[in-house]
Amino acid sequence: MRIIIADDSDLIRERLRNALTGIRNIEIVGEAKNGLEAMRLLEDENPDCLILDLGMPEMNGIAVLIKGKKQVPGCKFFIFTGYSEKVYKEKCLSEGADYFFDKNREFGVLIKTFNDIANTVKVA
Repeated sequence: MRIIIADDSDLIRERLRNALTGIRNIEIVGEAKNGLEAMRLLEDENPDCLILDLGMPEMNGIAVLIKGKKQVPGCKFFIFTGYSEKVYKEKCLSEGADYFFDKNREFGVLIKTFNDIANTVKVA
């Protein structure tokens, strides 16, 4: 699984990278600190998954989700945000997000989800 991490926090990107790097079948192919970088990486890397924060500069996460789903329809979008209110979750899921995680409470759940998915991937 080829993954891009898009979050404006250096610390969050580092924590995610460190947690995911040890999982077999996962490769981090890019990191973005704003929405425009995330869109460029989506276009250039054609990843399997994008971990996406909602509150980013230059292009917010919902705009990236909407545009990115059209640009890379096979990519799975994992929203990982501090905007955990129901209205954000409903909006993201209605726009095609595959998963929605609360950054303040579900870091471990996000990592476990990736571990579970990665362990079902068949290696050629």
